[in-house]
Amino acid sequence: MRSLTSSYEQSWLSWFLRGILILGTLVLFARLFELQVIKGNYYRDLSDGNRVRRVTINAPRGKIFARGGEVLVDNRPVYFKLVLTGDGGYQKIEVEESGLDTIIEYKRFYPLGADLAHVTGFVGYVAESELSRVEPKCPEKGALKLNSWVGRNGLEETYNCGLRGFDGEELIEVDTHGNKVRVLGRKPARTGEDIRTTIDYGLQKKAVDAIKGKIGAIVATDIKGEVLALYSSPSFDPNLFVDSNLAYSSRLENVLNDSNHPLFNRAIAGLYHPGSTFKIVTSIAALSEGKIDEKFIFDDPGVISINDFEFANWYFTQYGGLEGELGVVRAIARSTDTFFYKVGELVGIKSLASWSRKFGLEDKSGIDLAGEVTGLVPDPEWKGRVKGEKWFLGNTYHVAIGQGDLALTPLSVNQISSVVASYGKVCRPFIARRENEVNKSCRELGISTKNISLVKQGMVEACETGGTGYPFFDYNPKVACKTGTAETIEMGKTHAWFTVFAPSDDPEIILTVLVEKGGEGSSVAAPIAREILEFYFQRK
Repeated sequence: MRSLTSSYEQSWLSWFLRGILILGTLVLFARLFELQVIKGNYYRDLSDGNRVRRVTINAPRGKIFARGGEVLVDNRPVYFKLVLTGDGGYQKIEVEESGLDTIIEYKRFYPLGADLAHVTGFVGYVAESELSRVEPKCPEKGALKLNSWVGRNGLEETYNCGLRGFDGEELIEVDTHGNKVRVLGRKPARTGEDIRTTIDYGLQKKAVDAIKGKIGAIVATDIKGEVLALYSSPSFDPNLFVDSNLAYSSRLENVLNDSNHPLFNRAIAGLYHPGSTFKIVTSIAALSEGKIDEKFIFDDPGVISINDFEFANWYFTQYGGLEGELGVVRAIARSTDTFFYKVGELVGIKSLASWSRKFGLEDKSGIDLAGEVTGLVPDPEWKGRVKGEKWFLGNTYHVAIGQGDLALTPLSVNQISSVVASYGKVCRPFIARRENEVNKSCRELGISTKNISLVKQGMVEACETGGTGYPFFDYNPKVACKTGTAETIEMGKTHAWFTVFAPSDDPEIILTVLVEKGGEGSSVAAPIAREILEFYFQRK
């Protein structure tokens, strides 16, 4: 009995084990069928994905040239070693020499360094917040990618789309350890578009040299709006932001922490009281509104008193002298404050503010540089809204001579002179030059030729014997100018202004110089302007 039971149990166990073996075999074959037949293509693609890496090659950015063809922004070849990571990605590490496992890309190089930094701007790596952003002006170039360059400030930012180019790509085969085996394919990068600018290379360098050691700005244009030179002092070397070895260097830290703010573009973003340079606008407003004409005569009293307040002329304050009887031409030449107090009163703040806005002084000029700010032209509505105060006649007096709450950029002051130089036009300033394209952004202000001629004559006499622009008394060719000395909140500190165009009869260049808290316009800013103009005309 025991033998039969034992035999039965052994037989049952044998069949059970055979069943497990058969079932396991079936499961194994089913799994193999799934892997090789059903999902074969999937795993083959996955295997190829681990074996092949796609490496993006950043496209060289387009170059930027001066009007004469000189290179303002260039590219330099840089070698990167590929370090493949286990997650299927890679890293680029800059090395000094080319090798089998390196790729060539190009880094930005700024030959003029700090001399043109606020015009060119600089580039930086795409920030995390910018990833996957498609620029509306160039959707065909795809989204911004990690480890790619993007323009920051200046022309680099304004024209980033065109300068970017089209990135290339390499397909790299790697072994099981992630080491590069060979290049399977390559799509070459396409260089971005070059830009030809209006910048006069020599004039730009001269402007930098002329204002060296001072804080301020220089703007030079022609009457069509082409920017010949633009410089904000102090400046910075844009190469610091490109060289990874210097990213956290003491030099870059010094720039970022400098109390004089070298990154700040004073030419288009600095707001200052324009001082007597604004008397050009006051004169145009009074003449155009019919409040004065070429026969209008004012007898300078030295000081005008209103209640307990006195408003003096600079000549009386400094020397105790009176100007006597004078009209608008002589008043501009001598920059007689009392004349413009009275003229401002005749015009009224509303018309004065209105004419300021016609000049575009409360709007951005539209220059093709990022960071431009609007000016401030105060009026009774603004003062009530912002300060909660009433407007007084003394406020009008201050605005009429370019003081008070009035604040403009150096570019705007240059625009004031350009209106006279062009006989009544406001033109949008621009730097990027397009071949065979005339600037069509000029608009007529509707100022009569007679009135413009009166103001122009006053500016001509300002730089002749007896005017305020004495550094130009013996200058040839003849120029038209206006000096400005604007008070600041710091006692004894004044901004020095000088704006000029030359030759006066057929203007080629309009130049404005600001020296921040530098002193008098005639003694500080005017000599800088003369040095620049001497270079410009002697070179021809």
